[in-house]
Amino acid sequence: MLRVGLTGGLAAGKSTVAAFFRELGAFHVDADLIAHELLAPGGGAVSEVVNRFGAGIVGAGGAIDRKALAAIVFADPRALADLNALVHPKVREEIARRIASEESAASASPVALVDAALLVESGIHRDLDALIVVACGEETQVARAVARGGVTEGEARARIAAQAPLPEKLASADYVIDNESSLDATKRQVRAVWEALLRMGRTTA
Repeated sequence: MLRVGLTGGLAAGKSTVAAFFRELGAFHVDADLIAHELLAPGGGAVSEVVNRFGAGIVGAGGAIDRKALAAIVFADPRALADLNALVHPKVREEIARRIASEESAASASPVALVDAALLVESGIHRDLDALIVVACGEETQVARAVARGGVTEGEARARIAAQAPLPEKLASADYVIDNESSLDATKRQVRAVWEALLRMGRTTA
């Protein structure tokens, strides 16, 4: 199974692109969802994160209050690095477990798509066979993030600043999907990349 990373900045359209790849048959591993599960009540990273950041980040039911945690880490690069050091190794372990489980299935997909906002920042992309970056302009990111709710313009810009700059992501990319225009244009690019990945998989098999 070909292991392919999918990443992009805040509100760049990564989830939309991931959905298109799922339609084509990719086995989708959502690393951001895994991170959320690790911070849910009883999650494997809760105790370590609370020990580092304090009981003030614990919300109702014992879950990590992600908004409270975000307010801390996106204002302090050292705090963000500490959070990533606690969570990313556990995410990597779960990604490997899920891919191994899929590979053992008789109907396994030819492509495992590992989807994460911080794929480059975490270094996980170095474990993979290829990297896809979803790209659009910063103003488009900010507008989309604010429109979908949950963040102000200032918070959106702070989160974008906390991620690796787009040129850094592009420098590691094997494929780039420009998500600045229409969904149809994005879908055409996804299909072209999918076909290229299938050819790569046949070559390396």
